[in-house]
Amino acid sequence: MCGIVAGVSGRDIVPVLVQGLQRLEYRGYDSCGVAVHNGGLRRARSTARVAELAQQVQQEAIASGTGIAHTRWATHGAPVVHNAHPHFSHGPGAAAGTPGRVALVHNGIIENHDQLREALQAKGYVFESQTDTEVIAHLIDSLYEGDVFAALQGAVAQLHGAYALAVFHKDEPHRVVGARAGSPLVLGVGQDASEHFLASDAMALAGVTDQIVYLEEGDLVDLQLGRYWVLDAKGRSLSSEQRPVKTVQAHSGAAELGPYRHYMQKEIFEQPRAIGDTLEGVEGITPELFGDGAYGIFKEIDNVLILACGTSYYSGCTAKYWLEEIARIPTQVEVASEYRYRTSVPNPRTLVVTITQSGETADTLAALRHAQSLGMKHTLTVCNVATSAMVRECELAYITRAGVEIGVASTKAFTTQLAGLFLLTLALAQSRGHLSEEAEAQHLKAMRHLPVALQAVLALEPQVISWAEDFARMENALFLGRGLHYPIALEGALKLKEISYIHAEAYPAGELKHGPLALVTAAMPVVTVAPNDALVEKLKSNMQEVRARGGVLYVLADADTRITSGEGIHVIRMPEHYGALSPLLHVVPLQMLAYHTALAKGTDVDKPRNLAKSVTVE
Repeated sequence: MCGIVAGVSGRDIVPVLVQGLQRLEYRGYDSCGVAVHNGGLRRARSTARVAELAQQVQQEAIASGTGIAHTRWATHGAPVVHNAHPHFSHGPGAAAGTPGRVALVHNGIIENHDQLREALQAKGYVFESQTDTEVIAHLIDSLYEGDVFAALQGAVAQLHGAYALAVFHKDEPHRVVGARAGSPLVLGVGQDASEHFLASDAMALAGVTDQIVYLEEGDLVDLQLGRYWVLDAKGRSLSSEQRPVKTVQAHSGAAELGPYRHYMQKEIFEQPRAIGDTLEGVEGITPELFGDGAYGIFKEIDNVLILACGTSYYSGCTAKYWLEEIARIPTQVEVASEYRYRTSVPNPRTLVVTITQSGETADTLAALRHAQSLGMKHTLTVCNVATSAMVRECELAYITRAGVEIGVASTKAFTTQLAGLFLLTLALAQSRGHLSEEAEAQHLKAMRHLPVALQAVLALEPQVISWAEDFARMENALFLGRGLHYPIALEGALKLKEISYIHAEAYPAGELKHGPLALVTAAMPVVTVAPNDALVEKLKSNMQEVRARGGVLYVLADADTRITSGEGIHVIRMPEHYGALSPLLHVVPLQMLAYHTALAKGTDVDKPRNLAKSVTVE
């Protein structure tokens, strides 16, 4: 989940490195650092944010044409300065605190770091951190014989786990080498070809270059002034046809806040535009919306397996209701991090659907590969990044067009995933003969109206703010939903936990009397998602159970549910009932509730403690 930026140039690239870190800070913000080649190795590291590192770099006049930079989400070792990247090697006999010969940054987890550490300590290497990363720096140093690329090749052959690496050596100025396995890394080709860069994400290089080479699993790369080489895991040189340069419009403006206080707020209010963009060009329902050959694949399958993590998992749980009701196809939803570690019964007629914002989520990629290894070859992803590993590895794809999402707590990525999954539902229903022309027209009309409907929901913000003032004084909360809206209650609870640090749990409302009701007091607000659907009368009974125990209800109710405010019950009326697409509307007030509660509590909305955005470690 960490962020990497590196490069070689004939100019001072430290400003490029720092700016890149600022754009990647959502990937991790426990610590950050920059190292450069300047008559030897120099670095600056901080456990504050990138803005403070920028001041440190300026004060210490750190400048160079060769450098690497990193923003960290801590895995091995606490978020303290001596564990911050970049790490330096310290060879046998080197005095403590001396710069060393190798500088390195790393994203991922090295599973055999303990064994490697023991072997290197036996050779006299001194470790100054608790990280697995420092092991790689020492390992490369131990293998160095005048060629840092050869040393890197030798080192990665001994590594077990996931890594994206950027490395340079004090004896080889104007050279940075890198490697990737299980963690994303891209190569940026400079505009005049005299400078080249590495980064975790093309967005880090926005405004510097739009010429991007996506490195594949096992690739190694050698950057020098005016030239670069890419080799595969077997050491074979790869041509420009095998690793083509692609023009990627990673606009720097996408990461600007504009008039908003936080990225999360900006992204909540971008949802009407994001949904509109995601549905742009959808004139009718056809399997080919998901790629060439989709019609034949959809005809071959008889069930769906959804793999996802976190918020994306909840979008998959919502889609299960759609797929089974509208497309009438059996659907299973699995937490990706659990699926690959249990014994399951594979079915080759399964459509494996992965859901991921970044397309680089390590657990979901591993789960996909596990499903493929079991003989389930038909794969489809709903993803926000067209150039990601997930899109490259799946047969079919639907690219949501949420745009860059910076806030750690996902908002617009979630609703655009739901839009993509609803289209998938309709396409599967059509291919299975369960979608009439009339139903297709009605669903498409409802989808095209979503941006307008979302604008009306966003107008409820003042009422949500009044709820947030109550929630900011609470320590716990319950969220209830039934049927299609139970996953929306789960997502609402997750949002409140993530950014306000209030303990929140979600339950199917019918389960209230089977345990959670014991927690209900006046100090335990109960948020209820109450659309006017077939379960609304059952839901009203569940709400009465809360009121009878002195609980206080906060209800998101459709206008025609006849649920009204009164003692112990606060109601926000949704603008309209939206049928099957109701989850896309009901989740938005829950996003706003989490945001304004966190704002009232003074937490760091965009960068909640202990979390990061793109989870590229297992």
